[in-house]
Amino acid sequence: MTHLPADQHSTPTPAELREQIEHTRHELGVRDLAQATDVKARVQHRAGRLKEQAAVTAGELRARAAKANSRVQDRLPVPVKEKAVQAAGQARAVAARAGRMWEEKAPASLQQTTARSARLARDNRTVLVTAVAGVTVLWLVSHGRKG
Repeated sequence: MTHLPADQHSTPTPAELREQIEHTRHELGVRDLAQATDVKARVQHRAGRLKEQAAVTAGELRARAAKANSRVQDRLPVPVKEKAVQAAGQARAVAARAGRMWEEKAPASLQQTTARSARLARDNRTVLVTAVAGVTVLWLVSHGRKG
């Protein structure tokens, strides 16, 4: 770019202005081209935006699930809640008996495969719970609108 010396106070000529404009256009074009061809930076930027959107959506889903759970809990009569607690206790007892029977009668290879699957589910509990919560919220919302 043509620069005027600091001690010179004259205005640039039209030719100098055209040269400055052309130089600036060239610089901007090169920078825009470099940004457009930087695929890695664009992908990282897009991934960051998608990650932020996913975090916001997950937060909204958690809040909606908590709200739906609260509404369901508020609507349940006390006897129903008590029955649910009792049924949960019975289900745990039956599951414990089934587990003991499984250990006694199932083949070792099947037990190992099942143990690996259970460990995988435990290790990814957050993902599983989030997925189940999301499906539950979607189901509640879709059925709430129909009624």
